[in-house]
Amino acid sequence: MQKGVSVDERDYFKDRLTAQEIGNLAKDVGMSEIFAWRSPSFKKLGLIASEVTDEQIATLILEEPRLLKRPIVRIGEQLIIGGSLKAIEEAI
Repeated sequence: MQKGVSVDERDYFKDRLTAQEIGNLAKDVGMSEIFAWRSPSFKKLGLIASEVTDEQIATLILEEPRLLKRPIVRIGEQLIIGGSLKAIEEAI
């Protein structure tokens, strides 16, 4: 607990997100915003980013958690994805 805020951590590699959880995140910020486009794991796939659909993004994240942009922080109704520590501290 820091700054009076309790933190729930989740290891996405051991406890993977479900399709429903991915969909819920995407509803808040858009599927493209939760995807790690610059990840070496994505580059290895050889896909063209502009041709990847939301459904493909969800499937790719389910298959390879490294493709989920991290960290994911929810503070009340605010969702911060891939934010820096400074951005997260400012939101708190």
